[in-house]
Order: sequence, then C-alpha cells, then structure tokens
Amino acid sequence: MSQETSGPWVAIAVICETALQEASGVLSLIRVVDRFQVAGPTTEMQPVNLKFTIVVAFKAGFSRNSAIVSIKPIPPSNKDVAPIEASVLFEGEDRGVNLVLNIPGFQVSEQGLYWFDVSVDGVLFTRIPLRIMYQKVSGTMPGLPGLPPNPGR
Repeated sequence: MSQETSGPWVAIAVICETALQEASGVLSLIRVVDRFQVAGPTTEMQPVNLKFTIVVAFKAGFSRNSAIVSIKPIPPSNKDVAPIEASVLFEGEDRGVNLVLNIPGFQVSEQGLYWFDVSVDGVLFTRIPLRIMYQKVSGTMPGLPGLPPNPGR
C-alpha cells in the first residue's frame, strides 16, 4: 500500500442551524440543512437575511503548516461576493481544525442554488450547496418573510 503524501482532508462541510463545540473540540451539529423555503407577499422575491452556521472540519494528514481557509458564496446569478477567510494551523496526522462560522445575516435576493466554495490556500477542496426556494403567499403569515428552513435531504 502506498503512503499518502498530502492533506489536509475535509471531514465535514455542512450548513446547519447551529453547532456546539465543546472545550475538547467535539462538535454537535443541530439541524443540518441544504435548503430554505422563503415566503413573501410579492411575486418577485425581496431580499431576506437568513441565519445559519457553516461548519467545515479538516484532518491535517501530512500538512504541518499555517493556511488560509476561504469560503466563497456563489449565488445563482454568479455575482461576485466577498469570501469569508480564516487562518488555521494544521498540526499533522489526525489532528483536526474545526471552523464554526455563525452567519447572522446572509442576504439572499434570488431563488435558486447557492454554492459555498471551500478553498485552502487558493485550492478548491469542496463545495457546500444551499437551495433557496421562494413562494408568494397571500395575506399575513407568522414568520414572514422567511419560514424556518426545511430539513436537508
């Protein structure tokens, strides 16, 4: 068996309602989602702020260095959106790095498939999908303009 000579490796890359990280580093992911149902009174979707958490966990493998992890949102229209960046330290072997990014107000103004590209030092490692679905509703509804997220599949 040949020896691997690379890393880091993606262990988890998800969007969830919230994540709890204990002092020991153990993660608990609450309500993992891959789609949000947004409702509003108009035919065209109006901008809505969504609240969620992005969790990306790596295992270092043979990497023993500092790196920049970048998470770049790509909306359905492919408009340029600034990435979220964090500096991490890979300590090698099974040592991990957990990024728990609370996103208190991610603005969506179009329905469709959003991608979150996860890169390490400029190299794309994975993509996280998020589907936004819009539905016009009549009258008043509790929870407008956004309904709670539908569970992911």
